[in-house]
Parts: sequence; C-alpha cells; structure tokens
Amino acid sequence: MQSPPPPVLKERLRGEVFARRDALDKDFRHEAARRIAESALGFPDLKDVTPVGGYWPIRSEVDPRPLMEALIERGQDVALSQILHPHLSWRQWQPGDVLVKGGFGVREPGPDAPEVFPKALLVPLVAFDRRGGRIGYGKGHFDRAIAALETQHPVLTIGLAYAVQEIDEVPVEPHDRRLDMIITEAELIRTAS
Repeated sequence: MQSPPPPVLKERLRGEVFARRDALDKDFRHEAARRIAESALGFPDLKDVTPVGGYWPIRSEVDPRPLMEALIERGQDVALSQILHPHLSWRQWQPGDVLVKGGFGVREPGPDAPEVFPKALLVPLVAFDRRGGRIGYGKGHFDRAIAALETQHPVLTIGLAYAVQEIDEVPVEPHDRRLDMIITEAELIRTAS
C-alpha cells in the first residue's frame, strides 16, 4: 500500500500533535517556557549572536518572550517576525513596544520599526523530529525566511517545542528547511542537519 504524499501526511500529523500540544496544562506550559529559556541561554552558540529573530506566540505555542527578554537583558538585539505574506520581515523589538495585529492574528511590530536580518532564529513549530525536520502551520513562512536569510549569512535555527511535539519522522518536501537544534523543556537536541 502506497503511503500518502508528504502534504497529506503533514496535515494528519499536524492535527494529532496540535491535540497533544493543546492538551498541555497552562501552568506546565508556563514552566516549560522558563526551562526552555534557561537552556537556550546556556547554549554557547547563541551567546554572542545578534540580532536574534523571534516570534509572538499564538495558540498553545511555546512562549519565547521569557527567552527574548533575557537575550535583550544580556545585550543581544531581538527582532519579531512581521508577516508580509508569503514572506516574513524582521523588525527590531523591545519589551513594551506597541504591537499591531498582523496576518493570521499574530502580534507584530509596525512598519516603522527598523528592519533587521537575524543571524539566529527562534522558530515555532507544530511537530519535529531529531533530524531537524519541522512541521509548521503549512504556509511556509519560516522556510522561506530561513532560505532568504541564508543568502546573506549563516543562520542558526532553533526550534522551540514541548517534548510531546516530537514525532518519529517529519515528511520532508524540497522547500523544507531543517533546524539546527530543538529545545524542549526536557532537553536540547542538536540535530543532524
């Protein structure tokens, strides 16, 4: 029996892992975000990288704000993604900046915030595998953003996830970009990418 094509498999996996992620207790998610931030801050490859691109959390995603605020406190610049469908732009961010409602309901800096080109990206995801495979929301924004940034300079890609989001194997399509590492509340995974 032939297996379904990658987009069909991804959609099926997306639904299964969304259910696992959404079922996590709010207090657990809060504590997980703290642990993930702590782990990321101790990662030597991220220590002197600036700027770092992040995202404003939606749904039950790992909240990167504790990590982004800590990066700023230690002197690194942080930018938030701005959706210019089908692409992403990166705009300088500081805690307390006024954010606007952008594409897909995501909070993002306004167009007056300075554009930057991150050398590291904190990447949201729905599911991941240990080879750096990632399933996102299916629009390809982060895959295109990584590809675009890589034409300018190397980019350290760091997926932020809960351990329950791990799957055996992400179906990979030609446009997919593998992550360099994934940080969960339980461990820091250096991928084979």
